[in-house]
Amino acid sequence: MTTYSAVVTTGIYCRPGCGAKPLAKNNRTFELAAAAEAAGFRACLRCRPYRVAGPFGSDAPELVCRAWQLIIDGVLDDGTEVVLAERVGLSPRHLRRLFLKHLGASPDQLARSRRAHFARRLLDDTDLTALDIAIASGFGSLRQFNRIMREVFRASPTELRARRRRADRLVADGGLALRLPVLPGYDWDAVRTFLAVRATPGIEAIEGDTYRRTVTVDGAPGVLEISPHGEGNLLLRAHLPYWEGLIHVVGRVGRLLGIDTDHSAGITALSADPLLGPLVRKRPGLVVPGAWSSYELGVRALLDRAPGGAARWMEAMVTELGTPVAGLPGGLTHIFPAPEAMTPAGLTALGLPEADATALAELEPIGDGTDVDDQVGFRLGRRAAFPAADPSLGAALADLGLHPSDAGQWRPWQALAAVHLMAHGDSLT
Repeated sequence: MTTYSAVVTTGIYCRPGCGAKPLAKNNRTFELAAAAEAAGFRACLRCRPYRVAGPFGSDAPELVCRAWQLIIDGVLDDGTEVVLAERVGLSPRHLRRLFLKHLGASPDQLARSRRAHFARRLLDDTDLTALDIAIASGFGSLRQFNRIMREVFRASPTELRARRRRADRLVADGGLALRLPVLPGYDWDAVRTFLAVRATPGIEAIEGDTYRRTVTVDGAPGVLEISPHGEGNLLLRAHLPYWEGLIHVVGRVGRLLGIDTDHSAGITALSADPLLGPLVRKRPGLVVPGAWSSYELGVRALLDRAPGGAARWMEAMVTELGTPVAGLPGGLTHIFPAPEAMTPAGLTALGLPEADATALAELEPIGDGTDVDDQVGFRLGRRAAFPAADPSLGAALADLGLHPSDAGQWRPWQALAAVHLMAHGDSLT
């Protein structure tokens, strides 16, 4: 877990490895930068803690994790903590108490810190105007942007940009390039391989060490590219029609890549397991990837049950019902079909059995609190999900002489155990 050291005598907080050496008696430790800021500390100018990964631990309560995902999706851009609390079925007071206890900051404080840190990275890495950065970071107005940046960083956006270092600016050959901070040891090769095995043809593609996928932003097509970028970062290159809501696009990328959760506690626990330990120690930086879209995830889960499995039907569905986009790189050809395109007639024309076509046509995006099975919950961040029906997981269990019922011994890290088993199963084919 990344921790931040705050120095009481200076009012500054730093990330691990900073060259500053204050007296230990003057230090306070925070698990999140937002918690240090909520306590009145400001970011160190030397180590720039807003540039390093700061995910919260996977041992936080499930309701807190769900609420945090809603914050990433922008619930607090226009709504309040009352709205957020209603979405997760708690009172605002109880939700705030849980956040303060487990994360050290309220939902509003976390959302504010997240927007400010994202904006600061854009000021460093890009040449976007202040207005574009305010819009991309989810601020309601330029005035609000200026005010919050002064509160968090004690300087205006203009002053902050003037401080950026010569090596900060990312020169992009097309698209907007952004660094995605990851925790030390994050295994991009293992995560990319996991995604490649489950990629939807035409929508997702892997070429060398780069993962690409098509997306839509308010109905307009875009392309995202993720590749390695030195120690401690991935590089996101975003080709989007406009920058409004960019912070939420980047948040969804983080969820897809599994970089928003610190799995170190689970890795430590599972590494000591006599059955699973060798697999975990082989790939200690493998995390549980999420999903770009809960709707896509639901479609794949339903098609897994159709004759022939999901891979065959996903490709046919994308080709026939998706929106074609010309001129894209690396085998990308379409935008994923919109729900309104998934009609019973169109789906049966692909050859799907009528019952499966009807179920798909009636499928709605998975909402907050929706009761989902482990096949879907695994990619939605439910840490106790164990998708036993997954073919790769089944192959791994058979190879190791295990049974799905053995998953109980890995509680509460069943999802983390599952991803390591699935990676092992993928390697057997």
